[in-house]
Amino acid sequence: MIRTSLFVAAAILGVATVQATDIDSYRYSIEQWQAGRVERLTAPDGWLSLIGLEWLKDGTNRVGSAADNDIVLSAGPARLGVVTLERDGSMRIVLDKHSGATIDGKAVAEAPLVDDAHVADDAAPTRVAFGSASFYVIDRDGRKGLRVKDTEAPSRKHFAGIDAFAIDPSWRIEATWAPVPPGETLEMGTAIGTIDRYPVPGKLEFSRDGKHFEILPVIEEAGATQYFIVFADRTSGKETYGAARFLYIDPPQDGKVVLDFNKAYNPPCAFTPFATCPLAPPENRLDLRVTAGEKKYAGAH
Repeated sequence: MIRTSLFVAAAILGVATVQATDIDSYRYSIEQWQAGRVERLTAPDGWLSLIGLEWLKDGTNRVGSAADNDIVLSAGPARLGVVTLERDGSMRIVLDKHSGATIDGKAVAEAPLVDDAHVADDAAPTRVAFGSASFYVIDRDGRKGLRVKDTEAPSRKHFAGIDAFAIDPSWRIEATWAPVPPGETLEMGTAIGTIDRYPVPGKLEFSRDGKHFEILPVIEEAGATQYFIVFADRTSGKETYGAARFLYIDPPQDGKVVLDFNKAYNPPCAFTPFATCPLAPPENRLDLRVTAGEKKYAGAH
């Protein structure tokens, strides 16, 4: 294989790249990352398996596929059971005796439900399974909803693949890490109309085409080993998904961070209407065409 080296192109592009990067090896690494991305997306319980997001009301919620239930599922038995949401936020499910469902893999008649915001460390929310489908409860700003998945979901069985810009090493940018005031947070709206606030660990500054840009990463959850970026740019709503694209970065080393836009990817909301994705905040809307990473999903709902 012919090995080629990529040298700094800052004089032309205003981009600080890593010197003597082997282009073939770099492209291979991005191809491997893209393959892993598709594998995660299409996994039996990946985002493509979503078939519903059903919000619970206070009190009793009759759940099942029959039309006269309070929550009508698109898969499963006609009478799955009853979920009760108490005023204090606690929940319990009582299964119909003919449902054939299990709770956390056990054939029990009833059990409390623990949502994704109140699980213990390294634990998972309570999962109710029935046939090829299942659900667990999510908590979004105090609202409780059933996140319903099905390994036989049409969106998974008819996945249209991922389209992306050609891999371009010049979009692997070495950004400068700048401190921010202690306790700074970033507000991000979501696809369901809520507003989330995330801690901001620092600010990224970089140049492209002779212009200066800034972008704010956040700490997505306590203990995360990478920082999370939600951004939009001048391709958003045209070549790329309109609401945002996502990107992860490693913490800074010696005041520098690798910002690789070839790994920019679509949020779950690009593939399913049943996700609760964050939207790009004004601070991260770049006046720049980022022609790297994933494009619009061809099979968009």
